[in-house]
Amino acid sequence: MQTHAAPTPPAHAPRGGGARFGILSWALWDWGSASFNAVIITFVFTPYLTKGVAASEEAGSSALGWSMAAAGLVIALVAPAVGTRADSGGRHRMWLGVHTGIVVLSMLGLFFVRDSPEYLWLGLLLIAVGSVFFEFAEVSYNGIMVRITEPANVGRVSGFGWGMGYVGGLVLLVLLLVLVIQPEVGILGASDDGGLRFRIVAALSAVWFAIFALPVLFTAPGPESAPSSDENPIRAFISDYAALVRRLVRMWKDEHQTLRFFIASAVFRDGLAAIFAFAGVLAAGSYGFSAAEIIVLGVAANVAAGAGAMIAGLFDDRVGPKPVIVAGLIVILLGGLPILLSDERPVFWVCALVLSFCVGPVQASSRSFLARITPAERAGENFGLYATTGRAVSFLGPAMFALSISVFGFQRAGVLGILLVLLAGLLLIITVRPEGPRTALRG
Repeated sequence: MQTHAAPTPPAHAPRGGGARFGILSWALWDWGSASFNAVIITFVFTPYLTKGVAASEEAGSSALGWSMAAAGLVIALVAPAVGTRADSGGRHRMWLGVHTGIVVLSMLGLFFVRDSPEYLWLGLLLIAVGSVFFEFAEVSYNGIMVRITEPANVGRVSGFGWGMGYVGGLVLLVLLLVLVIQPEVGILGASDDGGLRFRIVAALSAVWFAIFALPVLFTAPGPESAPSSDENPIRAFISDYAALVRRLVRMWKDEHQTLRFFIASAVFRDGLAAIFAFAGVLAAGSYGFSAAEIIVLGVAANVAAGAGAMIAGLFDDRVGPKPVIVAGLIVILLGGLPILLSDERPVFWVCALVLSFCVGPVQASSRSFLARITPAERAGENFGLYATTGRAVSFLGPAMFALSISVFGFQRAGVLGILLVLLAGLLLIITVRPEGPRTALRG
């Protein structure tokens, strides 16, 4: 096993209590961002759009799918250049603030989406815009992680951030359930009239995100150089894309392992996303869960995933991210098989929690893996590519899920399609070798 001398921490990395405070401030963004992922995208607002706003659930679901596909295409095309732009002078903090602000504004705009079909496209547009800029914000957010960590603690920090996101999501879901969703008249007069209950949920979620996003915008490392005041934005964008093409050519020639990691992680991350995307569908269709029970399942899944991410971060720093990723994928594959064979609720509950517990570690260690092999000056660029490759195959999980159901004729068979995607990702990541600590790449 190859060993490396302990690298000297970057000059901009805070030490001691300052480092801990900086990391906590950074992780609070993850805590707040769960308001968009868990509340708006997964459990509350998009179901309101497809059931309460659209003329029919089928029409609403189809429209939502197309709008999210369009958002994914924009992300795939633009995210790498966004990352390169953030790398220019180390301006991750500034771009994180800009992109987070746009996401918050899109969430606030959802307050005006009433429960009538003519408001459907407004809701879809706002969610698509929020999704695009959320992904852009994550590029800069991950770039900041590279600047506030060292190779010795990047696994723990990445796991801590993922864990904070899951815990923040479950805390907000519980608060909204108790204060807004369940009462006949919730806080701020929330009721079913005009979809007000869900519109208030969107506004409160936006405020939640804004509050917890503020600390990192004050504590993250600032720009390393002043931006050029006479730079033409269009020319700069074209220049960034040209640099991206040169980067891909260079990776093909000299950084095979990094390129292979991008491909492998794109495949298994799509499988992981499909687990959460179709968990509620399976719970309702194959196991008869009510809407309230699905929300409880979501809360439990967030708890399990958050705990798994935090615990696995310790192993990540001791044995490296790749063993954590491989072990997590193997457990997920084994844990998903009983769902194919049993329609008993206890079996589904146990499997769902096992899968959730392992999803967090695989996600966190995937980010840690990239952070370890990424030079700080290329953080935005590489995490932009990370976002792009993650979207590039986003059709795999849903397509395999649907295809498996069509072939075998029952809903639980869709799990087989997801497991096949994860198996492909596992086989691909096994062949990837880390290229050494990121400090060695700075040249």
